[in-house]
Amino acid sequence: MGDHPDLRLRAACGADAAALAALSVEVWVATYLREGVGTPFADYVLEEYTPARMRAVIAAPTSHIIVSQNRMGIDGYIRVETGVPAPLSEGPDIEIRTLYVQPRHHGRGIGAALLRAGLAHCASQGASAVWLASNAENLPAKAFYERQGFERAGDTAFELDVEPQ
Repeated sequence: MGDHPDLRLRAACGADAAALAALSVEVWVATYLREGVGTPFADYVLEEYTPARMRAVIAAPTSHIIVSQNRMGIDGYIRVETGVPAPLSEGPDIEIRTLYVQPRHHGRGIGAALLRAGLAHCASQGASAVWLASNAENLPAKAFYERQGFERAGDTAFELDVEPQ
């Protein structure tokens, strides 16, 4: 990690909840709200990514979060969930739910390191395969996962109850 010599991966703990919530809001807004922030999307992100919710996820027995921490704090994380059936029949029941890296740290190998650590965790749990979903318009994420050996298997939909304005 030439650009990131102080990169350290570790399991998340309850004390990380606020940092994970803030990082999640930053990445979600930067990735998905490119033309302005509408109220329904603001409501969603601020309700979904709170310290209390992140503490609950960290504590959940079906969830495992690995963080990337540099000398200043957390700059990325991967969240793996067990017991989540793949959208395709006969698919695995372990999902890479989230892989977020602060945009200013993209291209430094953090995402790949987190993905390797997450997959190693899955293998240690006996999983021979995992699944994930990425937004169809998130071309950088799709290209990243393909470079990491993932294959596109289908389409899923993320729907937010939004009234036309």
